[in-house]
Amino acid sequence: MTAIAFIGLGNMGGPMAANLVKAGHRVIGFDLVESLRAQAATNGAGIAPSGREAAAAADIVVTMLPAGQHVLSVWDDILPAARPGALFIDCSTIDVDSARRAHEAAKSAGIASLDAPVSGGVGGAKAASLTFMCGGAETAFAAARPILEKMGKRIVHCGEAGAGQAAKICNNMILGATMIVTCEAFALAEKLGLSGQALYDVASTASGQSWSLTSYCPVPGPVPASPANNGYRPGFAAALMLKDLKLAQEAALAAGASTPLGAAAAQLYGLFAASGHAGDDFSGIINFIRGAPR
Repeated sequence: MTAIAFIGLGNMGGPMAANLVKAGHRVIGFDLVESLRAQAATNGAGIAPSGREAAAAADIVVTMLPAGQHVLSVWDDILPAARPGALFIDCSTIDVDSARRAHEAAKSAGIASLDAPVSGGVGGAKAASLTFMCGGAETAFAAARPILEKMGKRIVHCGEAGAGQAAKICNNMILGATMIVTCEAFALAEKLGLSGQALYDVASTASGQSWSLTSYCPVPGPVPASPANNGYRPGFAAALMLKDLKLAQEAALAAGASTPLGAAAAQLYGLFAASGHAGDDFSGIINFIRGAPR
């Protein structure tokens, strides 16, 4: 039984930690929010008084935090307390530069590390069906894989330090832009008198097919599990999509890459979130495109 510290027990981290408990691991959790600590305890995790004390009791440390600044601050605090031979895994979605700086901090402390952001949303976290995109040394990836497999179905080694974060923001730039054009197509179909079901039946088996359409259809009906059938409750919130699109634009600027559609997607999600819908599922942007956000 591996002792695992899990720091960050929110919408994603909480279910992920619970799945590690279900797999038979000893999980020592910590979060600044008392209610999240209480829920993790209900799910079978032990709760430490601090992140540092959680890390000191663990062979593997997993972090799931909001942004790069939080990851760097937490790692700076807990790395001195880590056990010799420990492995640090950051599952947050953060900027590539911060991910690389976290790896450097771990290396300076003599600790192996992996950046391993996830795709699959809250549903995937609960179902242990996440995809992990991993960056770091082959040895760190090999050590982390048995643990990640308890929380996800697809574990991909993308390259060296920061490569997992690079893969995540590129993937989500595709997702954000694809969802927008999918919503535009359904909005156009409505104006032309074509039902959403008819468009789905054609596009889902033709050249317009995409994950945004077949797994996350933005109109009620064709895909029963999509947020469109649940009042556009997330799912994957528009605020999180906007965060990822901004990270992609920051990376594109730093790398000198041209991403005009990614930039347009970031602008549209920024407007959607600013109009009071940051907490809606990102597929709810169809209502903004229709001109009638709700």
